[in-house]
Amino acid sequence: MAPFNHLDAEGKARMVDVGAKTPSHRVAVASGWVALAPETVKAIQTGTVPKGDVLTVAKIAGIQGAKQTSNLIPLCHPLALDQIDVGFDVRPGGVRIEATAKTHAKTGVEMEALTAVCTAGLALIDMVKSADRKAFLHHVQLDLKEGGKSGTWKRDPGDDSSPSAKAEGA
Repeated sequence: MAPFNHLDAEGKARMVDVGAKTPSHRVAVASGWVALAPETVKAIQTGTVPKGDVLTVAKIAGIQGAKQTSNLIPLCHPLALDQIDVGFDVRPGGVRIEATAKTHAKTGVEMEALTAVCTAGLALIDMVKSADRKAFLHHVQLDLKEGGKSGTWKRDPGDDSSPSAKAEGA
């Protein structure tokens, strides 16, 4: 395992100095799952959730969340994001969320993609909580990162234990 670069020589937290790094194109894809009751899934599919368009609100929340990552995660660098895309796949048992973050920067956008998934998931739960108190967000994970010194990393489908992966036979 590589050493944690957010720790100094004495093991204390620090923000990593990226000043000498060369900017590069960077992409990160993250996903997560919001578990929902069958009635809630049907209400989302038919557009009958009392608060309104659940997926549009969740998408906007995910985009806004990604843009606020450095304000939420203490040691993250503020990044100029080129794109944030948040998508949803409504399935039996819930909604799979996938977020893609892109930038041209000195550091990666993994946390922005993960924050987008979390914020979208929380907004989705907020939209349906009056009817589905058991709704919950889980299996938030990084699936892909591209760019930077370490290059490309992709999650092995066998490492994904999310309900959506199980349903797909991964």
